[in-house]
Amino acid sequence: MTAIRLIVGLGNPGPEHELDRHNAGFWFVDEVARMHGGSWRREARFHGDAARAKVGGEDLWLLKPGTYMNRSGQAVAALARFYRITPAEMLVAHDELDLPPGALRLKRGGGSGGHNGLKDITAAMGGPDYGRLRIGIGHPRDLYPGREVVDFVLQRPSKPEQRAIDERMPAALDVVPLLVAGHWERAGQQLHTVPKAAADAPARAAPKAAGAGTSAPAPGTRPTER
Repeated sequence: MTAIRLIVGLGNPGPEHELDRHNAGFWFVDEVARMHGGSWRREARFHGDAARAKVGGEDLWLLKPGTYMNRSGQAVAALARFYRITPAEMLVAHDELDLPPGALRLKRGGGSGGHNGLKDITAAMGGPDYGRLRIGIGHPRDLYPGREVVDFVLQRPSKPEQRAIDERMPAALDVVPLLVAGHWERAGQQLHTVPKAAADAPARAAPKAAGAGTSAPAPGTRPTER
């Protein structure tokens, strides 16, 4: 399997969005940079923040698009083309509505599932044949019935939801060296083998009370619809 040379974290820039559920991809690449010695720099030519890390002796590029979610592909394509990185050598980390908070899945190719960041990357890269790390944030229909998706993703998780995500994030970080070495199947097997304690966690991961643990969306025009 092709080795991963670029990990993209999806999110929206700015301090007002740092804690949004939609920024789960940013949270992941921040931790990858911290663990592997990457230093973030604003790169105008790549329309975002980029860092270079060393993993198992190999160079790994990290990218946080500064274009807002719906135009993520502009940043991804700019860096990938400059360094001649193919879609098969990319991993995109993103929030996933269709997984409970803290659940993690590796996937290669396929549709966007309604995620506008993935849609734009697919269009910019000429196809969907890149890897994805899906970071579960839950769906409002299950957690807070009646809440709109656009409001849900642009608000911070409740404390139990955030705890569920934080507790599983180390498992995603642990498979980064395998992905950089090209061991996709081993990485997937390791990541998808959930310890019993973590498997039991979703029952406490999200309170049913509407509005619990959330903050109001940022005022003004919304930067993204999903």
